[in-house]
Amino acid sequence: MYKVVPKSLALVSALSIATLFSALSNATVVEVATSQGNFKVNLHDQTTPKTVENFLKYINDGDYNNTVVHRLVPNFIMQAGGFKFNGDLPLTPIDVDDSIQNEPIYSNVRGTIAMAKLGNNPNSATSQWFINYKNNSANLDLQNSGFTVFGEVIEGMDNIDKIALIQLCQERPMPGYTSEQCANSNFVPGVDNFVTIHSVTIIDSSATTDTSLASVKNTLINKEESITSDSGGSLSYFVLCALTLLGFRRKLK
Repeated sequence: MYKVVPKSLALVSALSIATLFSALSNATVVEVATSQGNFKVNLHDQTTPKTVENFLKYINDGDYNNTVVHRLVPNFIMQAGGFKFNGDLPLTPIDVDDSIQNEPIYSNVRGTIAMAKLGNNPNSATSQWFINYKNNSANLDLQNSGFTVFGEVIEGMDNIDKIALIQLCQERPMPGYTSEQCANSNFVPGVDNFVTIHSVTIIDSSATTDTSLASVKNTLINKEESITSDSGGSLSYFVLCALTLLGFRRKLK
């Protein structure tokens, strides 16, 4: 489902992206348009360049258009950037590029955007990202060599908070979808039952906009990696997504 490449190849791929798409790295503010309202993110293009260039490549290729929020853990994270709903289940994974090198410079505090990755593989991030609902630094700044924060929400965090209030089905926020429907193997959801990311667009290409942010640095990364679990956060996103999709598929057969 996801490409997992050796660390050496991931580094080469990241450097290749930096060379081929260096012109894109100046785009530091993007707007995410969702079915539940929009939000804007200021990217750290100067301090996490490999991650930002990777993210912008997915944006410019249109890969995030019409994807869905496929995982949400209240008071923890909202995760997206990996799947689309094409009228049937399980969800369809998007095509991903080579994984990139980890850049754990900033702390996973509330309102930051970070890359999801495979468990026990620091350099395995591809397309999936998540928003921190609270200060998760004690867990995510250390776990798996730290999760790379590459931007901060500067507008629309209230819309992200509202998504956390939507009824969940298998850790997936599903508007207008009841717990009875989630348990009914004969009920198939429609597109309106998902939180859809319609588009992600670049709205400010200034290379220095991140200097105005009060960014919190990751001061824990040099300490021993945490083994503490926080709302399921110690599990890899791959395992969680796999369990979610398999469970959803069983219900709808």
